[in-house]
Amino acid sequence: MKVFKYIFALMMLPLAVAVSSCSEDSNEVDEFENWEERNNAAITQWSNNSALRKIKSYTKDQMTGGTSSDYIYVEVLESGSETETESPLFSDNVWVAYRGRYIPTVSYPEGYIFDQSYEGEFDWRTADMIEFSVSGVVTGFSTALMQMHRGDRWRVYIPYHLGYGTSSSTSIRGYSNLIFDIALLDFWHPNEDHPISFKARE
Repeated sequence: MKVFKYIFALMMLPLAVAVSSCSEDSNEVDEFENWEERNNAAITQWSNNSALRKIKSYTKDQMTGGTSSDYIYVEVLESGSETETESPLFSDNVWVAYRGRYIPTVSYPEGYIFDQSYEGEFDWRTADMIEFSVSGVVTGFSTALMQMHRGDRWRVYIPYHLGYGTSSSTSIRGYSNLIFDIALLDFWHPNEDHPISFKARE
């Protein structure tokens, strides 16, 4: 009888381990559950937020209303000089600092940071500035840059339609809206000399 109990206990051990594993797995958070649905809901929320400035993508017909995914949504964190009127052109190069995030999730209430050019709180004097062409980034990012002025710092909410789309072919997950903090320090045209140095605003 004791032998039978011993054999029975051994037979039940794998089942107990399996149940335990399922129980542990059930406590894990799926950050990307219903990801497409959640990102679509975020776009609707942005489009209904009157505090955000709407800017239509430069790739869309500016004479028609369009859909909520045709726009980026902007929160102005800091404005440059009031006398500054120029904005980068599509063919220009820019010096910017940026931080890119997903929409908030359970583990990342501020949104998971997938890329950034500076650490910690933003500071014009210490943030690393990155050089690239306005034409070399996703449509939503380009759209924002072409409306910004030197010294502007914006938080830009970009629908996935104007970002990396529905495919996970890059390091960015498909259907991911993008939230960028963008600080524009300077820009120049292709036929201009490359600036030798830049001074951060005091």
